[in-house]
Amino acid sequence: METRPERFRHSGRWRVSWLFVLIALACLPFADLEIISRDPLIELLRLFNGLLHPSLANIDQPFVALLQTIAFALLGVAIGSVTGFALAQLFFLWPVRMLCAMLRAVHEIFWALIFLQIFGLHPLTGLLALGLPYAATFAKVYAEILEEGDRRAFDIVRHHSGLVSAFFYARLPDLWEHFITYTSYRMECGLRSSAVLGFVGLPTLGYYLSTAFLEGNYTEVWALLIMFYALIAGIRLWLRPRLIPVYLILAPFIIANDSQISFDNVWRFFSVDIIPAPLRQGAGMEGLGSWIGDIFMQEALPGIANTVLLTQIALVLTGFIALLLFPFISRQFFARGGRSVGHFVLIILRSTPEYMLAFILLMLWGPSMLPAVIALALHNGAIIAHLLGRFSNALTLRPDSSRGINLYLYEILPRIYGQFLAFLFYRWEIIFRETAILGILGIATLGFYIDSAIADIRLDKAMLLIAITALLNILVDSLSRRIRASLRLSIGPQTAR
Repeated sequence: METRPERFRHSGRWRVSWLFVLIALACLPFADLEIISRDPLIELLRLFNGLLHPSLANIDQPFVALLQTIAFALLGVAIGSVTGFALAQLFFLWPVRMLCAMLRAVHEIFWALIFLQIFGLHPLTGLLALGLPYAATFAKVYAEILEEGDRRAFDIVRHHSGLVSAFFYARLPDLWEHFITYTSYRMECGLRSSAVLGFVGLPTLGYYLSTAFLEGNYTEVWALLIMFYALIAGIRLWLRPRLIPVYLILAPFIIANDSQISFDNVWRFFSVDIIPAPLRQGAGMEGLGSWIGDIFMQEALPGIANTVLLTQIALVLTGFIALLLFPFISRQFFARGGRSVGHFVLIILRSTPEYMLAFILLMLWGPSMLPAVIALALHNGAIIAHLLGRFSNALTLRPDSSRGINLYLYEILPRIYGQFLAFLFYRWEIIFRETAILGILGIATLGFYIDSAIADIRLDKAMLLIAITALLNILVDSLSRRIRASLRLSIGPQTAR
């Protein structure tokens, strides 16, 4: 029987849910959700026709691009995990937490755009673009694993030996499996991020994919996508623990190229390019304030408005898609054959990065917010549906439980709804970060203005806009955590992104 506090908590969850739905509905009239393409159906038919005849014949060295994708992901995750493990030991310090929050709040593509200005197409650009935000994410999640772990053995041993010995012999062995599980998950994320870095010029799969799309070569598009899906699907087959040291030794040789780092460019970036124009011109603090105000009113504010609009609509649509799709992989609803089809669809949707999916839809429908909303909702909805399906499989039903729609509405949904909200609000910050970066594709979110500033070589303005984006991302993350805490929603670190 449900207690009174539990009833209040459940009613609070429903109120919050409806509040977010109403916010999304209020955003709809202000969002540009048109299909601008003249013949979207014809283009869609061309796209699916390419699926029938995938071909790599006209692509120069596609398997080299595949190896580059793997090498960047391996090295980025390795750098991130080692650095994150060290930072996790100091995560109780406020400056460390704030540093990690800032690094994590900036998307990998934004980092890549920054480092392109410093190092050009040198491999260091890709490594730092992946390694920095990943180190911050690893630090946060590793710290959570350490905090939630059983400390009793550690507390006993440390009285008879040093802290370092106690940590490695009485603490780390108990938590090692959790570290491995999460690091393995991040490797899949690293492959997606590595592929997407190709859209800004690095020689990974995304570079060839964007070129094929822009040229309308859909046979090549599908061949590259199939390669990417096979890479993700077969990760457990080729990423064997005993082979990882070999991969890490070979990876630097795979990504090496003839690019040279110009230390004059590095010095100019830090000493000139990112210094606000008024300070370079001697206008003083008054000029700086006016400069910041103009950028905020003319670019940041419209970008923030569009980013928030798109985020809130995509968040609610993500929730609906997750609730719609999870039964297809739940043993409470479907037999093994049906679940296999459901798993296949979800693997495709969650393995395709939002940026890549939005790029595809933009090519088909034209530059409006609709491709971004659909891309964000499908990708994140598939991730949450996958997690909800696994969660629902652990439920025990009464022998006289209902079937069909009644089973869904009155048995399963009420029991998983709290976990659903936990997953959804956790993804809220991620959706906001992805929404900002989709501006690079021409949608007028914050990323659009950042990309325009970089294209105009106004790096001081670009850095200011990136800082605003990071602060807003931290704000959304903080609000998400407060809502989860108030509703007593918990989420395991293994589901973090």
